[in-house]
Amino acid sequence: MKKLNLAVIYGGTSPERDVSLISGKEAVTALDPDRYTLFEYDPKTDLNALVNDAEKLDVALILLHGSPGEDGTIQGLLDLLEIPYQGSGVLGSAIAMDKHLSKQLYTDAGLPTPDAVNVRRGELFDAAATVAKLGLPLFVKPACGGSSLGMFRVSEEESLAAAVTQSLTYDEKVVIEAFIDGPEVTCAVLGNESPKALPVIEIIPEGNRAYFDYEAKYTPGATTEICPARISDALTTRVMDLAERAHRALHLKGYSRTDMMIRGEEVFLLETNTIPGMTRTSLLPRSAKVAGYSFSALLDRLIELALESKQ
Repeated sequence: MKKLNLAVIYGGTSPERDVSLISGKEAVTALDPDRYTLFEYDPKTDLNALVNDAEKLDVALILLHGSPGEDGTIQGLLDLLEIPYQGSGVLGSAIAMDKHLSKQLYTDAGLPTPDAVNVRRGELFDAAATVAKLGLPLFVKPACGGSSLGMFRVSEEESLAAAVTQSLTYDEKVVIEAFIDGPEVTCAVLGNESPKALPVIEIIPEGNRAYFDYEAKYTPGATTEICPARISDALTTRVMDLAERAHRALHLKGYSRTDMMIRGEEVFLLETNTIPGMTRTSLLPRSAKVAGYSFSALLDRLIELALESKQ
């Protein structure tokens, strides 16, 4: 079998650069040297090299998090260079990156998501009206961002305006979302024409952490992740179905991972990630391992899906 010239793109310029560097380096270590000749690119410094090398590259593995790697920007460049890549294209990537727009499409598709208020930089903000609508506590988060950066749990009306101001330093739009009291789960899907859900993961932040924040996500031992999740068969089926439906509603391709909250027998969609973390211990590889994929095999499958999509 002919070795593939594989571009591994990681690093970038977003606040999630450090996470992306970890994902990229672990993937490079895991990729089979008998199957791939690797070319590594960091968009912060290597975009010209990527463009110059385009003709010899067979496929790309994008391991960027945040903008401009997860929002359709790098996907548009690769489309112009005619280099196939894993995951969603420009449209789906841009949609899923915007939590406000994603929630609109969830609702249009009949998918449950917590009530929310949207605030844009420069607009007047009424904290009292927001609390009257959503109650307390609630969550403030940048509309376009990941890894819980710029996200705040607010328990008092007096603290809300300051949280919104702080969150707006990360993005020009902020989503203020109602709190759902219950366990958090996440569910990935994998495939092109008929994507299928992988096993559900239950997420339990340790200690006094009120939610799955940046430190909980990336500090070893700060979170317990259980797969399969300790929920009923009926809820498991519901979560897996919602993950597949969210993937389709947002016009995604290849793979994605949707985070959800459970309250009683109800499930609420929070957001869908188009380039989930890709270290050996990240959520998607954990779920894939339970489904029978080693970390290397998961990377191989994502690359296969990229080439299938081109064909």
